[in-house]
Amino acid sequence: METTIRSITVTPLNIPLRSPFGIAGGVQAIADNLLVTLELQGGIRGYGEAAPFPAFNGETQADALAAIETVRTAIEGADVREWRAIAALLRERIGDYGSARCALETALLDALTRFYRIPLYVFFGGAGQTLETDMTITTGTVEAAAIAALDILARGIRQIKVKISGSDLRHDLARITAIRAVAPDAPLILDGNGGLSAETMLELLGALRLQQIVPVLIEQPVPADDWVGMRQLVQWGGSPVAADEMATSALRVLRIAHERAADVINIKLMKTGVVEALEMAAIARAAGLGLMIGGMVESILAMTMSAHFAAGLGGFRFVDLDTPLFLAENPFHGGFQMRGGVIDLSHITAGHGVEPIVMVNG
Repeated sequence: METTIRSITVTPLNIPLRSPFGIAGGVQAIADNLLVTLELQGGIRGYGEAAPFPAFNGETQADALAAIETVRTAIEGADVREWRAIAALLRERIGDYGSARCALETALLDALTRFYRIPLYVFFGGAGQTLETDMTITTGTVEAAAIAALDILARGIRQIKVKISGSDLRHDLARITAIRAVAPDAPLILDGNGGLSAETMLELLGALRLQQIVPVLIEQPVPADDWVGMRQLVQWGGSPVAADEMATSALRVLRIAHERAADVINIKLMKTGVVEALEMAAIARAAGLGLMIGGMVESILAMTMSAHFAAGLGGFRFVDLDTPLFLAENPFHGGFQMRGGVIDLSHITAGHGVEPIVMVNG
């Protein structure tokens, strides 16, 4: 059969960043990712990317590679048309390694939709072809934050996401104030990556409110297991609260909905793989929770896959697909096009539309 998987190969995808990407949990200077190439018997190839981010959840490139090798031979010989059955096998065998599942499932669906000659945004539902992304200001100095905000505006991007550390409340406040001074009309998302307590976050929000600064979203300010803190912020924060590190499975999204521990779910394909992300989005919608699409430190390949996912499903109010702008190199051609902050997929005719320029060496 032309849709039978002939082979799966994995190679390092190590891409330097223009400057270190800092979050509350740590800093990354190189995207130590993986490229998965899946070839069908008919010669069609699908491509996937694993982008583990140790500062986010502890997963490393070596972890992802070992997980993929664990299941590679079990998948070779399968039919990509049975992609849900293959995804169930991945969940069973390597469930904790989300970036490995994401890479394999991305390659599966890319090959499948290339075979049938349809773009992935159509496969996911065809709700739309465009999205509007924010751009992130990583942790750092007050001066660097103001300069980064000016750069974001110069790119034509309207919405700004700010990483906060929580280790020094006055420093976080000064950075946000400096950003607001140079970008007075930009909607602001504050992302704590689990580095704050609920009390500290409420104190910061109160200090910002005194300066008429009200974030459009507060993203995972407290640790992933702080259910009480998230509920407190939903009740008292004065801005919508997004679950990110807390929202790592369909089951956890169900609990978030039951406990009203967030207003928005940040879906990242790298956390769970593509198929479980579909389940998470369905639960969130049924429960009346808002949707956000984000990612780790990913190249244009994985970011374009996420754009297909969100545009095709529709209903994603918050979009954070900016990390290709932080990479110093792009070893791919194709993918989404950007006009200011608008991501456009309409030119893609099959699959996710991204291919490697050359085989990437470690």
